[in-house]
Amino acid sequence: MNFEIEIVTLSKQGGRDYNEDTYGHWSDDRHVLCVVADGAGGHGGGDVAAAVVRGSVLSGFAERPGIDAPSLRRLLDRANLDVVARQAEGGKLSAMRSTVVLAAIDLQARQIALAHSGDSRAYLIRHGEIVKRTVDHSLVQQMVAGGLIDDEGARQHPQRNMLLSALGSVEIPPEIVVSDPLELQVGDVLLLCTDGLWEPLGDDCLLDTLRASRDASQWIEKLDAQVKAHAKPGHDNYTALALWAHEDDETTRLML
Repeated sequence: MNFEIEIVTLSKQGGRDYNEDTYGHWSDDRHVLCVVADGAGGHGGGDVAAAVVRGSVLSGFAERPGIDAPSLRRLLDRANLDVVARQAEGGKLSAMRSTVVLAAIDLQARQIALAHSGDSRAYLIRHGEIVKRTVDHSLVQQMVAGGLIDDEGARQHPQRNMLLSALGSVEIPPEIVVSDPLELQVGDVLLLCTDGLWEPLGDDCLLDTLRASRDASQWIEKLDAQVKAHAKPGHDNYTALALWAHEDDETTRLML
């Protein structure tokens, strides 16, 4: 049984004056790399940081594709240094940072690995249920881990945007988490997204809209509508990259 990989994307500025989110993907006959980044630091800063991360990750993976943990960690270490190098230009770039989340797929081995820093998330969904979700590097996530609040409380907490890690620092190296390779099955759905998407919706809404969707495009449309319906005025940029692994009887194909 072979894969047909379908990728659909969404990125909106929300209630902000500009969009500091970005996304990208790269593929060859064997590998697929998807990345989402959420910049911080103001116009001319955060959007630059996110773009630097996207470019660094995609070019680095294209030079040396692989989903093993050391390779993915090197990608994010390099992206961190690339952001720091641009900070040296000064001005609005001096304080820029960016979260990042990526998924690397080996179609031949039928495996997927995730890596992230910050609170942009990856969800791996199978049979309508979340089988893997990245854990945010944030103050409220620490509170959740300590049993002080639950996930719903974290989404509403006034300090929910306080990050404990992001790319753009050498004095205090960013926390980078890389998963071991996971099995990728036909029918699996991957979602990479910024906090501007998962925060106003929550996991239940993500799953409910998925179950009500016939394909990736319809799911993305439903997520967009739900953010518009639930987000507060002036809400954050929101970005999503959805990947569906369909069955294909003839060969592995990419629909990008």
